[in-house]
Amino acid sequence: MTSHHRSPHQLEHGPIFSWHRDHNGFIFTSGHAAVDVETLGITLGDLVAETHATLTNLRRTLEKAGSGLDKVLKITAFITDMGQFAAFNKVYGKFFPGPQIPARTCIEVARLPFNFKVEIEAIAHL
Repeated sequence: MTSHHRSPHQLEHGPIFSWHRDHNGFIFTSGHAAVDVETLGITLGDLVAETHATLTNLRRTLEKAGSGLDKVLKITAFITDMGQFAAFNKVYGKFFPGPQIPARTCIEVARLPFNFKVEIEAIAHL
């Protein structure tokens, strides 16, 4: 009998959704967090580290879909502590330096899956 053990730093199951879907020239992403989309490894940290990991994962998903961060039209961000909004914006600004940054909604939530501090979804064009 073989026993398989998952690292405590991995999702206990694969996602039951698509990382993205495209339709009529648009890319719609699922919420991304500090999860490596290839290995499902979790990289929990402070809000700054998780935001960086999340946006890196989002960039990878968009590029694999034939798009990129420069083609993002709308972002929805969920964070667990609006008191860290300035820190979030500092990292966010490095990924979206302008001049045409995406429209964005940022919402404080009580809790995110796996106790992530940030989750971000996007709509982009091809």
